[in-house]
Amino acid sequence: MPLHPQIHGFLTRIENLSKQVSPEEMTIAHLRQYFTMTWATDHIEEVYKVQDLKCPGPEGHIPLRIYIPEGEAPFPALIYYHGGGFVLGGLESHDSICRSIANKASCIVVAVDYRLAPEHKFPAAVEDAYAALTWVFQHTEELNINPQKIAVGGDSAGGNLAAVMSIKAAERGGTPIVYQLLIYPAVTTDTSFQYPSMIENATGYLLTRESILWFYSQYLSKLEDISDSFASPLLHGDLSNLPPAMIITAQFDPLRDEGAAYAERLQSAGVPVNYKCYEGMIHQFFHLAHEIDTANQALEDATLALKATFNS
Repeated sequence: MPLHPQIHGFLTRIENLSKQVSPEEMTIAHLRQYFTMTWATDHIEEVYKVQDLKCPGPEGHIPLRIYIPEGEAPFPALIYYHGGGFVLGGLESHDSICRSIANKASCIVVAVDYRLAPEHKFPAAVEDAYAALTWVFQHTEELNINPQKIAVGGDSAGGNLAAVMSIKAAERGGTPIVYQLLIYPAVTTDTSFQYPSMIENATGYLLTRESILWFYSQYLSKLEDISDSFASPLLHGDLSNLPPAMIITAQFDPLRDEGAAYAERLQSAGVPVNYKCYEGMIHQFFHLAHEIDTANQALEDATLALKATFNS
């Protein structure tokens, strides 16, 4: 299928915006500002309650944003890790996604503002992600969360962290995750994998192969980190005993095939997987549910899968 016409229009808008900023101005601080400005939409859904909190982390407090839907407590919950290549993004850039999920899945969403590279390299993001996960499990009563119905999710780099949390929680016990929602996840930092999508979609579709290499160079401290399964969950030796997963990919995304490969590995290990590749879409399309029909369908599919899990 060709590129979705609404996606084509979006890419044209982004290209025109990017021409207004010279490459010399694009420091990491500017990139973070530009990323948030791009994805912080005016189409904000009202949620019953939104609360900003902090939980203890390995090097200071970790900001959290709690989205509470209407309904009767205790609620199921999704702990959400934002994308942005481990370098960009935060609570504001993914506010609209978290609001939509909270409303549509009738669950509390806990957004985690983990430390970013290059100031905080691997495994800082993993450490913060796990600290937030364990804190939520330890405080379910005061958060009005059902401890038997907690899922993890995330997009891109956040999908990597959600996958890693599922592995880490299964290995350590005590945090029974019931589902993992992985949205175009970056499941390997080993770019020697020459998946067809990494070549076919190397340029022209927002996320490029060159930018992926740059993100990983900021995130990883040393070459050996690539083979660490907490950086590259696709390389983990044993994926059995993990929670069921929904894995969403996009046709014109360099990360498409590694997401499919992770789905296959999970299925081979006996993990139930709902895998969907959305035709005509690009990386980050989940942010565009308010304006693109296929993106809205993906959001509906994801929240229906969460509801089905929570109601089982």
